[in-house]
Amino acid sequence: MAESYRAIALQAKCYAVNAASSREEAVSIMKQTIERLAKQIAASIAFVGRDVALVVLPEYFLTGFPMGESIEQWQQKACIEPDGEIYELLGEVASKNRIFLSGNAYELDRHFPNLYFQTSFIIAPNGDVILRYRRLYSMFAPTPHDVWDKYLEIYGLEGVFPVAKTEIGNLACVVSEEIVYPEITRCLVMRGAEVICHSSSEAISPTKTPKDIAKQARAYENMVYVVSANSAGIANIPIPEDSTNGGSKIVDYRGIVIAEAAHGETMSAFAEIDLSALRRYRRRPGLMNVLSRQRFELYAPMYAQNSFYPPNTLLEKSPSREHFIETQRSVIEKLSEKGLI
Repeated sequence: MAESYRAIALQAKCYAVNAASSREEAVSIMKQTIERLAKQIAASIAFVGRDVALVVLPEYFLTGFPMGESIEQWQQKACIEPDGEIYELLGEVASKNRIFLSGNAYELDRHFPNLYFQTSFIIAPNGDVILRYRRLYSMFAPTPHDVWDKYLEIYGLEGVFPVAKTEIGNLACVVSEEIVYPEITRCLVMRGAEVICHSSSEAISPTKTPKDIAKQARAYENMVYVVSANSAGIANIPIPEDSTNGGSKIVDYRGIVIAEAAHGETMSAFAEIDLSALRRYRRRPGLMNVLSRQRFELYAPMYAQNSFYPPNTLLEKSPSREHFIETQRSVIEKLSEKGLI
């Protein structure tokens, strides 16, 4: 068990596949991305040091995101198989560099053939995928909550909030804007998480953004490391390329930013992950040990008595992009009728 090691939040440019005319062309773009990142990862480790054990990649690094494509079109063009060639190639990158590699991709699931899930993964140094976390909050894409009963039946709660217990600590994943929802990180920490791998692609500003604030808040209130990799821009889409460029960072268990990148492709957001210090901090009684002072029984009845966004909305319905905004509008109307907003 490593007492400490270094992690890199690799800030890489995304080359989107939206304009690809076929599945074959999209896969070719993905393979080129992996080949390019393999070189960047190897060179970054050579620069930072051989004690690098964790590399986190940005959200959308393989494909970009849907821009007008239907659920079915995006399935056919950009989604990857859980046991397919793309994961094999990523596994080779992890094993060749002897690292844990985390990233995010759009993934198919044989249990839900008419859907896809945005999936964060962790690949071990032997090349095996040891963790899959499916994004739970998404504005225009399917999530496990949309097929909640069936998803739980297949994967169980441990499949909803997975934590990988490894020789470099207990690793978990949170996707993009999910960092602003405190319950997700808290549930992962309740299952033992010590390091949160956060793949993101977000607009960066000289002033503090909600996501930036949330990264420090989640780290502080849960006493975890947050390794947050943002994109270095997204190419080949109409949106200005550098809209999501910069700000990758590592936040320690005190909520302190210990490494941060500026703009462009860079490995400069790297830092030490000191597991021994984290564990000592968690075992020290006192005011600052907010994790040990949690009183969950205070909140459980309120959660049990309230339902805002409904589960299972796609169990018996063909998905469409319009479905998600229509559902949100109905939730807002319901909350308004109840006098809650």
